[in-house]
Amino acid sequence: MKVFVLAPHENWICDRIAAEWKKYCPDVTTENIQEADIVWLLAGWCWNHVPMHLLKSKKVVLTVHHIVPDKFDDTKLRGFQVRDQFVDAYHVPNIKTAEMVNQLTDKPIYVSSYWYDPDCWQPLEKEECRNILNLPKDKFIVGSFQRDTEGGTRNPKLEKGPDLFCDYIEKIKDEKDVHVLLGGWRREYVIDRLQSANVPYTFFEKVPLEQLRVMYGACDLYVVASRFEGGPQAVLEASAMQIPIISRDVGIANAVLEPRCVVDIPNEVYFLNAHCGQSCSRTNYQNRTTSSCTKSQKLPQETILGINVHWEHFD
Repeated sequence: MKVFVLAPHENWICDRIAAEWKKYCPDVTTENIQEADIVWLLAGWCWNHVPMHLLKSKKVVLTVHHIVPDKFDDTKLRGFQVRDQFVDAYHVPNIKTAEMVNQLTDKPIYVSSYWYDPDCWQPLEKEECRNILNLPKDKFIVGSFQRDTEGGTRNPKLEKGPDLFCDYIEKIKDEKDVHVLLGGWRREYVIDRLQSANVPYTFFEKVPLEQLRVMYGACDLYVVASRFEGGPQAVLEASAMQIPIISRDVGIANAVLEPRCVVDIPNEVYFLNAHCGQSCSRTNYQNRTTSSCTKSQKLPQETILGINVHWEHFD
């Protein structure tokens, strides 16, 4: 049984998942789509990169990260229905997405969280990280590493909640001596808001994985203000590195974080005063995740199609 994995090559989570899959599962991976038994599309927009005749002759697994209801119009529905004819099974990273996809198809849906490499995401010394990045040592540094401006504009990508993130920062900036640490592509909306509010920030656009780890290590708090998410991966990474994190109830947040860390951003702005936004420790993370998350740390080959699903089901 051979799997061909196709990622969108956009330098984000899909590409990292593909790279780690190939690293840890070389025995079932092929770079030749012709010899593959299963074609795994890591995003819907990979669809056009696979010839139609191959989709008809292979078993096809499609990952759906999340669905944004306000953007899921008739055109997107028709696109889903066309693709659904060729899909044998869906992979989704969380229960919320599974419930949405289940309303659109009768194909099998397997819930399996994204995985991360626990050897990579180890806690780092905060002062050393700030020295490396030339960040102030006496500021309360809040991290946000994502892509949250609509392409070709300076308008917010609302599902990622950049407006809620900025509302939160503006509400705590007078109480905390805040410095915002931004990472990722297309952060124009947040940068505009921070500049308007006179909030100091540091922005790193495209960074290698090693620098991303250092950026987490420099934070006093990481904030996930999204309205819809597949993961986000930051929930796993920040928790593993023991970085305090608060998140809206999106994606896998409820499965991974302590209940007190899942909050209504920006309304629960004084949560920090009581709890300092403490994240799960690595031990607590492993205890609180769903079994799919826990297995995905160790056995990604077994988790991509769900906990109890084996490749022979696709023979």
